[in-house]
Amino acid sequence: MAQVETVRGPVDTGELGRVLMHEHLFVLSPEFMTNHPEHDGFREDEHVADAIRRLDELKAAGIDTIVDPTVIGLGRYIPRVQRVAAETDLRIIVATGLYTYNDVPHYLHHRGPGLIFDDGEDPLVGLFTGDIVDGIAGTGVKAALLKCATDEPGVTPGVERVLRAVAKAHRETGAPIMTHTHAPTRRGLEQQAVFASEGVDLSRVLIGHSGDTTDLDYLTEIADKGSLLGMDRFGLDPLLSFDERVATVAALCERGYAESMVLSHDASCFIDWFEQDKMAAVAPNWHFLHITRDVLPALRESGVSEKDITTMLVDNPRRFFEHGGAY
Repeated sequence: MAQVETVRGPVDTGELGRVLMHEHLFVLSPEFMTNHPEHDGFREDEHVADAIRRLDELKAAGIDTIVDPTVIGLGRYIPRVQRVAAETDLRIIVATGLYTYNDVPHYLHHRGPGLIFDDGEDPLVGLFTGDIVDGIAGTGVKAALLKCATDEPGVTPGVERVLRAVAKAHRETGAPIMTHTHAPTRRGLEQQAVFASEGVDLSRVLIGHSGDTTDLDYLTEIADKGSLLGMDRFGLDPLLSFDERVATVAALCERGYAESMVLSHDASCFIDWFEQDKMAAVAPNWHFLHITRDVLPALRESGVSEKDITTMLVDNPRRFFEHGGAY
């Protein structure tokens, strides 16, 4: 049986169980944390303990694994994740990649092909493949997937550079690709086009945040090209209501697309992008237990079968990590 890397080491893909495919432990802004800690609100020991408690609750609710696509640009710090993983039975899978909607960080402005001071291969490819093959920052933890983003601004030069570096690292390692998209502007199709031009097998790609739209034509077009749909923002009701998210998944299942979807929240144990009390008031259901408590019962009431629920939570995540190696 194929294996997949987790924070505590490799496991057989058949042991992943029920998987939430897009969740974050900590989304942080390190420069602000260091220079303006009074505005951050993150307290290391307290919030690590809180994360352990939340993952234990999730495990007790019947979820066995989460995929945490926190990468550069989102404050990834693997030793903190290791502290959590060491104290919970729930498995955590981590990613490599770079998160930007526009430009790459200044660190990369003068490193890479066609640049004044450097005309070699894009260093992003080596950074990504190193995280997958050798492990992240000497921790021994290996990334099991690649993450990149395209938002409302579209495929800007910086975003395209990241997408193509992710595609190259994918082909060198075989690690699958997960994306962030802006579904209302149909950015997933643009991502698929860039990946296809790099020779990527689109069945190894998960187009994230697809559940932010009710546009079934758009969603089935992505799925028909072979990619998984991330119906992965349950609880973010300000972007699309609970009823609309449930109805979209149910409609796709009715059309036979259960094998093209995975479920998640895109929630976090702590995120410093928002003031915590205000975010809780605006999106009270944006937490790890919303799917097990509310979404699955609503899907069943909408006619979604237990078989389709198992397909979305168990079978599709397993297949995502079972695709072949480099090519």
